[in-house]
Amino acid sequence: MFHIKRLNLFILQTFLPVFLMTFFVSLFIVLMQFIWVYADDMIGKGLDIAVLAELFFYVALTLVPTALPLALLLASLIAFGNLGERLELLSMKAAGVSLFQIMKPLIIFVLFVTVGAFFFQNNIMPIAKVKMNVMMISLHQKSPELDIPEGTFYDEISGYNLFVQKKNRKTGMMYNMMIYDNSKGFNNVAVIVADSGKLKFTDDKKYLYLTLYNGETFQNEESSNVRQNTGGYRRETFTLKEMLREFDANFNRMDESILQDHYSGKNIRELKQSADSLSLQMDSLGAEYGKSLQKTGFFNIYRAGGGATEKYDTLAIERMKPINIDSLYNTLNSQKRQSMVERAISRANKQKEEYEAKSYGVKDQKKNIRRHIVEMHRKFTLSFACLVFFFIGAPLGAIIRKGGLGMPVVVSIVFYIIYYIIDNSGYKMSRDGVWTSWSGVWLSSFALLPIGIFLTYKAVNDSDVFNADAYFNLLKKLFGRQQKREITLKEVIINEVDTAVALDKIEKLSASCTEIVKQMSNKKNRGFLAYWLKGFDTEALQKTAEQLEQTVEYVSNSRDKYAIMKLAEYPILSVDFFYHPVKERRDAIIFMVLLPISIPVYMIGHWRLKKLYQRLQQIIAYNNELRAILENEKQKK
Repeated sequence: MFHIKRLNLFILQTFLPVFLMTFFVSLFIVLMQFIWVYADDMIGKGLDIAVLAELFFYVALTLVPTALPLALLLASLIAFGNLGERLELLSMKAAGVSLFQIMKPLIIFVLFVTVGAFFFQNNIMPIAKVKMNVMMISLHQKSPELDIPEGTFYDEISGYNLFVQKKNRKTGMMYNMMIYDNSKGFNNVAVIVADSGKLKFTDDKKYLYLTLYNGETFQNEESSNVRQNTGGYRRETFTLKEMLREFDANFNRMDESILQDHYSGKNIRELKQSADSLSLQMDSLGAEYGKSLQKTGFFNIYRAGGGATEKYDTLAIERMKPINIDSLYNTLNSQKRQSMVERAISRANKQKEEYEAKSYGVKDQKKNIRRHIVEMHRKFTLSFACLVFFFIGAPLGAIIRKGGLGMPVVVSIVFYIIYYIIDNSGYKMSRDGVWTSWSGVWLSSFALLPIGIFLTYKAVNDSDVFNADAYFNLLKKLFGRQQKREITLKEVIINEVDTAVALDKIEKLSASCTEIVKQMSNKKNRGFLAYWLKGFDTEALQKTAEQLEQTVEYVSNSRDKYAIMKLAEYPILSVDFFYHPVKERRDAIIFMVLLPISIPVYMIGHWRLKKLYQRLQQIIAYNNELRAILENEKQKK
């Protein structure tokens, strides 16, 4: 027990520093990505360091769900890769400690991380998202820092365009200035030309104070009196001109209560309450629209003496005799017919537009409900993703046995890109209502869960998952050439070959092969339905394969080198999975419905059966040649 506790402590001491390092590195990388995306909104705004630090802090909190699974995957890969590379993992297994016992302290630690991740998502993340969104909106609305460039027009001051030929960076003096003032409208544009000038803010940073020296003002004035239609032109020469313009350069934070009702700023309890409330509102709205549609009289038949707003007399309508609309329509003249058709089309279009407008509101309401449900499920997916990534990274590191930042980083990035693509695709499908809310959100976790189970099973059983030769042999077996026999002329033969017995075996083998070829030549057995429902007679093929091996084994005792050479050319027959994948008819129907699976299997099986057909024909041809060789040898004797 003491040694086990020391082993657990050693595993934790190996894993925790790597996990902390990978977490902060991953968080830094995703934070830099955020900065690059929103750099235009932050640069040139004259923000204080404190404001930027606060913004980055809240952004980092919102990016924890992105960095945490990647950090667990990378840390587990590196930690177990280091143990395997230093042969420490092998030593532990040699001492009788299984991989599950080695992983046990880390599994407990990761469970604590998953629980903490859930509470982080539910309690801290909504607050961080609200504060981050408030700061981003406030940042977007902040006026840019006043930095007028040389030689180009500057239009960041509302109502003004400034041109400066040259600037003195030390004194702030600007020379050869030209200002277009269109703050009073296009018809009252003023052009100001000055030899020099200077800009500065007032103490509260809400006004821009402009001082101009030695210049002229040109302004085209239009009278506001339309009847008089008078205008004028004004020119002014000045040695000193002072202008005051509103220009709020402060960072004004908007009220957080505006975003408190947003789905991203709610915990699970609030999300569930909001979703139920919105669903109830939508149901009542749908019932109201349904009643309105039922009460709308298509023929405008209302209670006698009542107006259009009164309910129509349903009892009177029920007592009315059936009306032949076509006969009434035919009694009218062409002018009235046209008038009635136009009125009907107009009413139909009006009702169509009315209910289309109502459908937009219902559509937005459904989308809002879906977003609440999706956000509620995402509170759990982070915790589950952390668990899945650990059970991918730890066994994978034990299998690869490569530590450091080389192979583990590559493998982690590949798995995380797959997870990220699937997760975003599923989220968009759920958000847009293409899939159910839970299926899209949980898609990425469910897609990677079988990989984690498979890798853990292989690592526990010390299987060579990354043995390239095994996969190469499998591909060679499926798509490569058929293996050839290795038969040589025996120096010592105990049982001599009886030619009559050999010819009889060859004759029976040819008959069996001919029967199977005849069955495969039937067009009814080639289609998609026949492949899945009937399949191929593997029992007959198995008997033929055994018959072939018995014939080859018997004739291999021959002293004729030509017979031995011909036997070496015989293909090897085997019962392949793709010849008849499913035995039961019920299972075959299920697989037929699953087209993404059934069609590729059918195509591979059809190709494999074609190869089998060629091998059987080769066996028949080789039998004829072998028969001729044996008969020739018999005649010589």
